[in-house]
This record gives sequence, structure tokens and C-alpha cells, in this order.
Amino acid sequence: MLGERRVLCHNKTVRNQDLKATMAEEIIVTHGCTHLSGTVRVSGAKNSALKLIAAALLGQGKSVLHNVPNISDIDIMIEVLESLGASVERTGHTIAIDTANATGFETPYELVSKMRASISILGPLIGRFGKARVAMPVGCKIGARKIDMHLSVLEALGVNFVNDHGYLYASSPNGLHAAKVFLDFPSVGATENMLMASVATEGTTVIDNAAREPEIVDLANMLNEMGACVQGAGTSTIVVHGVALSDMHPCEHWVVGDRIEAGTYLTAGALLGGPITVEGIDPEFLRTVLMKFEEMGASISTTEDSITVSRTEPLRPTDIQTLPHPGFPTDMQAQFSVLAAFADGCSVVSENIFENRFMFAAELNRMGSDIRLDGHHALIHGVPGLQGAPVSSPDLRGGAALVIAGLAAEGETRIYDIHHIDRGYEDYVGKLRSLGAHIERVVV
Repeated sequence: MLGERRVLCHNKTVRNQDLKATMAEEIIVTHGCTHLSGTVRVSGAKNSALKLIAAALLGQGKSVLHNVPNISDIDIMIEVLESLGASVERTGHTIAIDTANATGFETPYELVSKMRASISILGPLIGRFGKARVAMPVGCKIGARKIDMHLSVLEALGVNFVNDHGYLYASSPNGLHAAKVFLDFPSVGATENMLMASVATEGTTVIDNAAREPEIVDLANMLNEMGACVQGAGTSTIVVHGVALSDMHPCEHWVVGDRIEAGTYLTAGALLGGPITVEGIDPEFLRTVLMKFEEMGASISTTEDSITVSRTEPLRPTDIQTLPHPGFPTDMQAQFSVLAAFADGCSVVSENIFENRFMFAAELNRMGSDIRLDGHHALIHGVPGLQGAPVSSPDLRGGAALVIAGLAAEGETRIYDIHHIDRGYEDYVGKLRSLGAHIERVVV
């Protein structure tokens, strides 16, 4: 895959995704494998690092983040911070973010439009400046993913919003104040924005029915390292005892391992035999996923920071319901649908988070799978095998799943639109190749 994604030219930072515009399209080509095995180390969690970069605004100085993945979404979030006046230095997987001179509170459309997670800048901008002007975000087209809940919880803190010509204007004319909110749904983004906006708000803020994902805990840990007082992260009730903004300071923090990347490589191991050991991940992050692997016939063993998967018996069908953490993650649904496509029997996968997350199914059916959609349910009848075919990556996780399907298919599979995969996986091709995959990245 691409190595370091930024190069220096005439003292200006130029990012590889900009250079790519002048290049021909890149695709991933796979050839059927009979076996994968080995050890692979996951990168830092994409869904954590993006929010930690945004949170650095609250430190008002030079914070250092380690174990940051080298992926395109991170490049975009760095550019967002730089557009606000922050200076960012990157060395390998370490990023130093100096926000002392960050005075901007407007994010440009050309950056925010590339990445849904950029809405996470809203909370720290409000927390630091009491105002923000943020372009409405987009991202993978896997569902409506409305930001209404983000806005309603921030309104409880005293924030007013005006939506005008694609921009969201936030202000707090009477200042911010603590609040108690109950989330209708345990939204990760709403929980994160509420956390970052409230840490420097006078009084005690309570978030009930909060998201419980490991990435929430990682964010809370960093905020506490910066001087905040956040309690209960990882449970359904988070309590924030506000501190003065002047008491917030920079910190040095290690990003947790990416549980979805780990689950993706474990899926490849479960499909193609293993053993595959994934290092740099807390097994507790994937408890429900590991149970499903075992239910489908794979063997799992764990250490404090690694997971090993292998399989010697036929894949068994299963039923999956995607749910907020600690339930089965929606980001692992596509990967397990590939496993189900090879299982001996019929599986039912129910997608309860995003309404459009079965877009990969049509591509998988091009390879010979038998997937029938019924609303938010997928009925997957296992088949003896798949055939290589040209397919298009519809989104981040669907694209990663199609690559795994290609590794198990007979003949050659060509995966297009791989920029989606680049958003969340560092050196996906290289890591799979290290496990014995017959795979390459080519320019067409």
C-alpha cells in the first residue's frame, strides 16, 4: 500500500491523496489462496485517533499522540486542525499537535466534505471558543447518519445552531452550562461531542445511555490526562465534572489498537485456516465477535494483547444482530457476511445501525454468493465456493470484506474504488501478503 502519506515540498505539506488526482486509478488484485497463517500487528484505532486529534484543541499547547495509523482519514483530520491554525508534525506513527496558536473556528467544506468524522471537531471548538462554523459532513454512503442527536445534546449545554447553505453555525450567547442528557440512542459521535464540549464547562454534566465503545474510553482517558475530570466512560452513564479551560493542558497519549482492523484479519484467518495471530489489541474489545467466530467453528486463543484464530472444521452458519457496543459491531458485519457465504447452511444477518450497509452484497453475489436482502436482513445461503470477478468497493468495511472474499475465491478478483479501504486500513495489502495472501496493488 502507500507508505508515508505526506511529503515535504518547498516547506509546504502536500498529501498523497492530492497527488493521486494526477495518477491512474489504483486497484487491488487477489488470487485465490488455500491457506493463510502468521502474525500481524494492528495499527492504532482509526475511530479513536480521529477524535483524539480533534480533542488536542482543548490542550492549548503541544500534545503528542503515538500509534496513530497512517491512513487517508487521518491526513484529512490533520488538515482540518491546520486550517484552524494548529501546527502538526508527523514522524512515523507519532503526531505532535500544537494548538497554542489555533484561533480559527471555521472548517472548510473542501475538507469536511471528505470525511464524516470531521463533525467531531464541533465539540472541541465549542469547548474552547464557545462557537463554531462547520460544513455539513459526508462520508461512506452506508446510511442517513443524521447529526440531530449531536446538536440536541449540545443545545442542552446552551449552544444555539443555525443551518445555512450547507454550513452549521454554533454559538453560545449566554455561555455554556452543565446539563443532564439522555441519548435516545447510544450514539458514539454524540457522546464524543458532548464529552469534548462539556469538560471545560462549569458544573457537572451527566450523559445517560452513553456510547460504551472502547474508543469512548480512549477519548476520556486522554481528556483526563489533559486535566479534565471524566468518570464512567465505558458504562452507560458518563459524569463530567467541569474544569476551567485554563486548567486544560497538553498531554502525551498512546492510541488504542484498532479492534475492527483486528477483526478483519481474524476473519481472513477463520476463512482460510490460520493460525493467524493479531497483536496490539485487547481481546476484551472484541468479546462478542470472538464468540461468533467460535460459534462458526473457529478456535480462538488470547493473551493480554493478542488474539489467535484457526479453523480445521467446516464453517457453520450463524445469526448476527448488529448492535451498539458491547453488542456485535456494525463495522464487522460485512466481514462476517463473507464467512457466512462459505458456511454450510443458511445465516441471517440483521443490520440495526445503518440502513444501507448491505451494498457490498450485490458485489459478493457477482462472485457467486447467494445473498438475498429483505429490508434490514440478509439471508445468506452458503455455497461451496466463490469465483473471482471484478468488483467495486462500496464503502470502507465492505471493500475490506470483498478483498477477503477474493483471497478465498477461485481465480482472479479485481477490487476497484479502493480509496474507501485506504480510509481505514494502513498497508492492507502488505499485511495480508505477510500472512501468505496472493495479493497486489496495481495502477490501471
